Amino acid sequence: MSVNNGILRIGPSGNSDSFYASGRKHTWEEGSFLSGLGLNAFEYSFGRGVSMSDPTAEKIRVEMDRFGIEVSAHAPYYTNFSNPDGDMIEKSIGYVLQSLDAVRRMGGERVVVHPAAQGKASREDAVAEAERNFGLLAERLDGAERCKICIETLGKIRQVGRVEEVLRFCKLSDVFYPCFDFGHINCYTMGGIRGKDDYKRIIDASMRELGEEKTRNMHIHFSKIAYGAGGESHHLTFADDVFGPDYLPLAEVIDEYGLKPFVICESDGTMSDDAVLMKNMHKIV
Repeated sequence: MSVNNGILRIGPSGNSDSFYASGRKHTWEEGSFLSGLGLNAFEYSFGRGVSMSDPTAEKIRVEMDRFGIEVSAHAPYYTNFSNPDGDMIEKSIGYVLQSLDAVRRMGGERVVVHPAAQGKASREDAVAEAERNFGLLAERLDGAERCKICIETLGKIRQVGRVEEVLRFCKLSDVFYPCFDFGHINCYTMGGIRGKDDYKRIIDASMRELGEEKTRNMHIHFSKIAYGAGGESHHLTFADDVFGPDYLPLAEVIDEYGLKPFVICESDGTMSDDAVLMKNMHKIV
């Protein structure tokens, strides 16, 4: 499909409980399902490894194109660009390149990447190591067409991937875009996202550091997530009224700023249902 950055895209990560309850079984059936809900985005997760046959990718591409759904992909969760072992960095780079190949075969251009774990290193050293290794990834992607590598904010205290760190990494390449997971940010700040001003601070920082184009077309993950002393614990649904954050203030900021991000709902099992709630909070779609 032709990728269009000119519209707000909202959809789920993976197949929701309601998708299966509708009698559908295969991801290529998401096209008709999401279109019926008024959604226009879908994220395919390669969380535990990249494996997709050409016929399956082609079925997904054709059906998503037919219904106007744009596809993104999540690279394996275990990418770690702070690993001091060069062979392991090559594996992380390989996972990203494999995910990019797969999403292109599905007709998309965006790949979401987990930055790193701090491990035994100091945070300063872990961030510097990740910066060097994202630089190696950038070299591999030099000249790549139709590609957005979306570096994600993470939710555990000892993970590398805070807002300022993601912005730092995204400066390394024109194809590196921020993936602001606001649930994760709320976790590592221990409930720090309470309203519009908190969302604005993050988006304003992206505008200052990365510019309008990357901010306007940023990737967003959103869900309510439980957290404890170590940060992120587990994903929740929009029915939760304890942990947050709330999407409405973010929708208002997106509309006010005229942004057209790619917004993916990661609720626990209800991601399609909650994505519809998210869409309906926007005045400008």
